[in-house]
Amino acid sequence: MGRSSLKNIRRDYKHSELSKTSVNKDPFVQFNNWFNEIVNAKIIDPSAMVLATVAEANMPSARIVLLKEVDVKGFVFFTNYLSRKAKDLETNPNASLLFYWKEMDRQLRIEGIIEKVKTKISEDYFHTRPRESQISAWVSKQSSIVPDRNFLDKKYDELDEEFGNDEIPLPDFWGGYRLIPEYFEFWQGRESRLHDRICYRKEKGNWKIFRLAP
Repeated sequence: MGRSSLKNIRRDYKHSELSKTSVNKDPFVQFNNWFNEIVNAKIIDPSAMVLATVAEANMPSARIVLLKEVDVKGFVFFTNYLSRKAKDLETNPNASLLFYWKEMDRQLRIEGIIEKVKTKISEDYFHTRPRESQISAWVSKQSSIVPDRNFLDKKYDELDEEFGNDEIPLPDFWGGYRLIPEYFEFWQGRESRLHDRICYRKEKGNWKIFRLAP
């Protein structure tokens, strides 16, 4: 595809609108309202979100993870504690999440501090995963170099036989993180590129709501 073709890719946004008076005063409630609408619309992978972290050398990186829990404290996802994102978070706990629901012309940015969840939370979630996923968590030393796919398949078969019918324990290098929000930005696509951007920022324990220019 040539550069001229890229310049011609565009569409208009006509789904709905967003205002300071229409949103809930609590950004967590507003998130739940939007998320329920997304789920009810049967959009694929509604919980997929881009997690952006920054390495010690100030190099940003981003990847998609899945939201597995949200409460008044924050947004929880699970991963390998040996991964690149985990190493980033060890040195810099500042991170952001981005949800993009293109079918409804919506995106949501959330910024804050990330912390590990308690081991019991990780353990409880780990045992809800399919057995195959539990074994894969043991197999993969995430972000490390491996010689080929056969290496992973062989390791999986070995652990599958080793665990047998026993309960598979939680790996000590695998678990959850929670992003504790300090900023939300709800973006609703609008006509003529005059999009709605309604934001919440935590100030002295309270959420301040304001609008940004598109």
